Amino acid sequence: MSTALPLGPGRSPVDSLVLADLLPRPVALSRTAVDTLLVLAGTLVVIVLAQVAVPLPFTPVPISLATLGVLLTGAALGTARGSLSVALYVLVGMLGAPVYGDGGSGWAFASFGYILAYLPAAALAGHLARRGQDKTPLRSVGLVLLASVVVYAGGVPWLMAFLDVDLATALRLGVAPFLVGDTVKALLIAGVLPTTWALVRRARR
Repeated sequence: MSTALPLGPGRSPVDSLVLADLLPRPVALSRTAVDTLLVLAGTLVVIVLAQVAVPLPFTPVPISLATLGVLLTGAALGTARGSLSVALYVLVGMLGAPVYGDGGSGWAFASFGYILAYLPAAALAGHLARRGQDKTPLRSVGLVLLASVVVYAGGVPWLMAFLDVDLATALRLGVAPFLVGDTVKALLIAGVLPTTWALVRRARR
């Protein structure tokens, strides 16, 4: 699951790595065992951050740090492991475990479309990270913006169908209130990922 993409012109070997690829593998564990542990750790990160949720009185979609967890997990673990982490998160929630924002579970609620969209968003974040888009602040902001668009692309249609509202209403309820928060998340990730890479490079000298 950690196979790197072919390098393009002007790209160094490290550009095709994600942060999880740099973790040392204990001799007693196989590559598969390590990947499994990373997937479970990624799921746990998303679950924990999803519990930081604030309901808003004017929309059925809460403010949540779940998206932050999803994008960090995807970028740090890569496409395959990040996608599996998020898929496990979605699955256990659908089966009834209270892992969604504010201890929610199931699927029959207005913001479930966003949760479904976490899977392709994590995959995209992982893909972009393997292309070196998590190495600088500016590129990391681009990674977050593109992945966030994927989340909204899944969440807004579900919101429209669930509430039986038009597109303008769904955008007012499910996009506009969260743009400031998304900007903060983008800046946070743009600080965390490149800083971590800088520390890794320094430690490897």
